[in-house]
Amino acid sequence: MLYSKLFAKTLRDYPKSAETISHKYLARGGFIDQLMSGVYTYLPLGWRVHTKISNIIREEMNKIGGQEILMPALQKKSQWLETGRWDKIDPPLFKFKDRHNKELALGPTHEEVVTDLARRFVGSYKDLPFAVYQIQNKFRNEMRAVGGLLRVREFVMKDMYSFHKDKEDFADFYKTVIKAYFTIFERCGLKEVRLMDADSGSIGGEYSNEFGVPCENGEDKMYVCKSCDWAGNVEAVGDKVAKCPKCGGGVVLKNNVENGHIFMLGTEYSEAMKAYFTDKDGVKKPLVMGCYGIGLGRLMATIVEQNYDDKGIIWPENVAPFDYYLTYVEEELKDRAFEYYKKMLGVDVLFDDRSISIGTKFADCDLLGIPKRIVISKKSIEQGGVEIKDRRSGEVKIDTL
Repeated sequence: MLYSKLFAKTLRDYPKSAETISHKYLARGGFIDQLMSGVYTYLPLGWRVHTKISNIIREEMNKIGGQEILMPALQKKSQWLETGRWDKIDPPLFKFKDRHNKELALGPTHEEVVTDLARRFVGSYKDLPFAVYQIQNKFRNEMRAVGGLLRVREFVMKDMYSFHKDKEDFADFYKTVIKAYFTIFERCGLKEVRLMDADSGSIGGEYSNEFGVPCENGEDKMYVCKSCDWAGNVEAVGDKVAKCPKCGGGVVLKNNVENGHIFMLGTEYSEAMKAYFTDKDGVKKPLVMGCYGIGLGRLMATIVEQNYDDKGIIWPENVAPFDYYLTYVEEELKDRAFEYYKKMLGVDVLFDDRSISIGTKFADCDLLGIPKRIVISKKSIEQGGVEIKDRRSGEVKIDTL
């Protein structure tokens, strides 16, 4: 990709509304653009990162047997009335009427839609278990959207739903999903992710867990045990926890960002919507359900919150918009740099071909956070090739031109 052709450029200043590190750097770096409160456009750089995150998630969901589908964003009132959530879900639904005067809603989640699918396609225990997932836009009628991508009103979510014959089968799959989520977060470069006891809110069910990521700008708070792996969201465990309920050890309070929420729904939705199956003895039983969500934009922002310095973002290699940034110092070396660029077949590289100062180029490169910077200069040629600098470590080496 030629930088001169890249749509959207870096900004001189941060948006006035930006408070968090991720909002500041993603906006100033030309990754996102705000349309209105809580609604953002992903520009080419941002969408490249977003796509890499979605591919990681898709790979891990496929590995555990998830089947990808795509459900409608428009949802019908009658299904929400079946579960009693039409007027009760929090935040409230975005509701409107179509030209036939029928009430519709923009989907914030898809329990009703997927349960309807299950009741029409599942007949026997032989159809179980199964899990379906989608990566799709969601709409949350938030009162206050803050922190850039950390809390928004429209966003892309991976939501998976599983169906089982009993709680034992569900419990095994729940553990499998937890392991897959930790793999996703590790591949995305997040550190110190903790599985927390959580409040199920208006999704409901028997219990749920969140994946908390320690972040200075996190709007949530969690207790973390100093001795074992226990952690708990303050909303779920209360605000006066002195000792770990698992091992009795001391706990510390940390700011965190929730980067995944998984639920044991039990039979709440299947009973409300009459989604049954017939077991091996011919007995009709309600489906046991689970749901599992990850917000991709929030995950992208959290990655930035954990990977930055005073110059800009430091993307982990797996999710960086480009693997390499290439440029030249002296203008007479532009053609030579372009020839080097054309030889980098199969490599994800951003070639900065702009005729601007090298200082501005380096500042933009640091802000964008691309893992490796390649520079061709008279000095590097004298030393035997090109200069390659690692964005995270700052290590510099000369490679053959």
